[in-house]
Amino acid sequence: MLERLVPSFVVTAETTGDLFDVELFAAEREVIGRAVERRRREFVTGRGLARDALERLGVPAGAIGSGSGGEPLWPEGVVGSITHCDGFRACAVARSTRALAIGIDAEPDLPLPAGVVEDVVHGPERALLGCDLGVDPGRLLFSAKEAIYKAWFPLTGRWLGFDDAEVSVDADARTFRAELRVDSPPLRTFAGRWTAERGTVCTAVVVPPQAAL
Repeated sequence: MLERLVPSFVVTAETTGDLFDVELFAAEREVIGRAVERRRREFVTGRGLARDALERLGVPAGAIGSGSGGEPLWPEGVVGSITHCDGFRACAVARSTRALAIGIDAEPDLPLPAGVVEDVVHGPERALLGCDLGVDPGRLLFSAKEAIYKAWFPLTGRWLGFDDAEVSVDADARTFRAELRVDSPPLRTFAGRWTAERGTVCTAVVVPPQAAL
């Protein structure tokens, strides 16, 4: 599912279940610490998918730690992103010569919990709530903004709120575009693709190397 959302130079790995035979490096075990079982399964599976993707990218196996914002710390010369939700886990990586950043997100194709829509959807985006997109519009906007943030944070180290990105959606092309509303951003626009299959919404943003910083 994810492979169809990204350029061919991006290597993806995904699964609908958990991986149990992944041996963590010491730095990774330190990250996960005393996490609850569900979080541990998500982390281990994500790192296992990352190893698979990195191997196919030609990068030797090594520890993938976590940064101050919880973002994966990729080997030098690599950019990537990891996502997980019920019934779906995925990873996408690329050489940093081909992309400045990658952000992916997966969500269950279900309406957002009560009260969350107001936090996520702002301004002109509200018009999408009444559209037939073949997917829950609020959930799609949530996922798109999560993917944008995952691409944004490694480049800036800065927080990005739901109201800091105004997202427009093309239902036919299954693409989206975001205009940022933050002061002096290094990037003012993000473009991505989305799909919804088997009860899962998946979004992806790949920032090209020529993007102005």
